[in-house]
Amino acid sequence: MKQIIFILFTVVICALDSVASEQLFPNEEWIEANSQQVSIDPLKVQNLFNLAYEDQATQAVVLIKDGLLIGERYAHGFDKHSIATSWSMAKSFYAALIGISIDRGEIGHLDDKVSQYLEYFKDDRREITIRQLLDMTSGLAMPAHEHEHMFFTQDHLAYAKKVGIEKAPGRKFEYNNVNSMLLADILFRATGVPADALLKERILKKIGMDNVTLWKDTAGNPLIYCCIDTTVRQFARFGLLFARGGKWQDQQIVPKAFVDETFQRVWSDLPSNSIQQQRGYSLHWWISRYKQDAKIFNASGKFGQYIFVDPINDTVFVRVTKYHPTGGEKIDWGPLKYFNQFGTVEFRRKLTAFLSSIGLIDIQNNVKAPMTFEDGVSNEFFTNYGAIMNALVALNKP
Repeated sequence: MKQIIFILFTVVICALDSVASEQLFPNEEWIEANSQQVSIDPLKVQNLFNLAYEDQATQAVVLIKDGLLIGERYAHGFDKHSIATSWSMAKSFYAALIGISIDRGEIGHLDDKVSQYLEYFKDDRREITIRQLLDMTSGLAMPAHEHEHMFFTQDHLAYAKKVGIEKAPGRKFEYNNVNSMLLADILFRATGVPADALLKERILKKIGMDNVTLWKDTAGNPLIYCCIDTTVRQFARFGLLFARGGKWQDQQIVPKAFVDETFQRVWSDLPSNSIQQQRGYSLHWWISRYKQDAKIFNASGKFGQYIFVDPINDTVFVRVTKYHPTGGEKIDWGPLKYFNQFGTVEFRRKLTAFLSSIGLIDIQNNVKAPMTFEDGVSNEFFTNYGAIMNALVALNKP
């Protein structure tokens, strides 16, 4: 009898170990747990969230550990159903499609010349590679306005096609939205399918990201350098995908080799005008911490939108800023098109807010575009950035 009991006990223990070691993924909803269930001090979670909410622009934060949702917080008037926009976090989403296309044989290699896919690059841009577009080292011209004017044009791809080379490729990091916009054309030439449709079919549907808006310009080109609208919980799914090496459940969605190459430090010690911390960059992902105990990568948006991924500790932290969606998925500036040719992006953003405040323009009814107003522009989150990284690392320390 004792031998039978021992065998049964051993079977139960082995079964429990198997469940504990199995990686969890959300189905329609995240599995929720408290932080103590994953051996994280709740005071550490509170500290991380408090740091994020010192900035009044914060709309929502969510923390994922071991595939479980262990904490979330929302600003007044927002909840888990509230939509946020990505701005440049979208770059990391669309970059994954390059890895998938290479795995499928539609694109040869990261080091292929762009001119193999885009005939208009068979000029003095002929030596630029796909990798250099992804690493922001193409050498394409970078004017003082940093191509922010592209966002206000009718046809963003036509704009990107005309940007010439300014310096030798591969030598200097310059964060250039044109690099990303050109990837849309490469993907289309390689697959025959627009990049936004590819993203939905090859990634988003497979990881349960529904209720997602993928913005297009007025001409109908997918904006792959910016502008995905969805909830904070949905953004966290993409973070978990990369935390798990591109695998979701039992399916390898993004090739592991591509994820591994992405999560290497190509550029380091990159300065920032807003963040008082040196960062790195690799294949359309930023690197916020690269040490033995934690290698934290992040998708990043202009106004402080972040998906932080710590693959070593299977941790994802998402922070989005306040957003008031206008509906639609194709940009229509309405009456604002008469003002969009003037001034900087910041000037145009403030002018739009002013015209709306005095009732000259009804944003919700007259304009369809991703826009962030003053309540969604970060300040303290940038100044707290180093402390936030420390708090994120501290979650997984005794």
